[in-house]
Amino acid sequence: MNGRPSTTHDITATSDPAPHDITATSDPGARDFAVNGETRGEPSTGGGVPDLIRVCVVDDQTLVRQGIRSLLDLATGIEVVAEADDGLSALTAISEHPPDVVLLDLRMPRHDGIWTLRALRDSGIDVPVLVLTTFDDDELALQALRAGARGYLLKDVTLDQLVGAVRTLAAGGTLVQPAITDRLLRAIRDGDASPPAPDGETQIQDLTERELEVLRLLAGGYSNREIADALFLAEGTVKNHVSSVLLKLGTRDRTRAVLRALHHGLLS
Repeated sequence: MNGRPSTTHDITATSDPAPHDITATSDPGARDFAVNGETRGEPSTGGGVPDLIRVCVVDDQTLVRQGIRSLLDLATGIEVVAEADDGLSALTAISEHPPDVVLLDLRMPRHDGIWTLRALRDSGIDVPVLVLTTFDDDELALQALRAGARGYLLKDVTLDQLVGAVRTLAAGGTLVQPAITDRLLRAIRDGDASPPAPDGETQIQDLTERELEVLRLLAGGYSNREIADALFLAEGTVKNHVSSVLLKLGTRDRTRAVLRALHHGLLS
């Protein structure tokens, strides 16, 4: 524990004898990212991360919320400022204690994670949401990403992976576990799964080779600075390429750009 005074707002506490399993280990080499089938080490989040990242934990099980809070208390620069046990109470908690990142479970009674994501979007609340769930379900992952989630992780991640994911989202990045991304790409290539639905009817424009390179790195959750380092470009140039990719794909954010690229086979 870091010894900070608790500012946590626990909206509702429910007790469940069978909480989700969370594994916490300290393994600095545990987090790998896959880009177009290649594995790379954990990127740094770069600039833009708040000095203190405020987190809201949304899960229907009290022990899980307490466990996640205890884990994040071990990390420097992260504080859980609110908790909620379903989507409706999450909206209240987020409004009263605005976080930098929301950790969201998908399977909850009453108002579940997908409902929460849509409600946040419809309310105009622009906060990065990391889905943290026990369900290794590709279709559920797609639903969450379509509804506005910026990341999707399973609860068996290590402490380092969880902290890295929180910092990535706080810095404006996106993150999906490589195993999920790889399975989706493979299923789409093999014709065994329906690709993600596009954002709308807008016709996409052809991307240049450089824009495709940038798009593949976006799919791996890399920040503009990391993409610039990987491609030996200025960060401002990468920002221009990202803007061009979003415009050509007819999307307004990186997550939807990656989903639409998957739909059109641009990442196969």
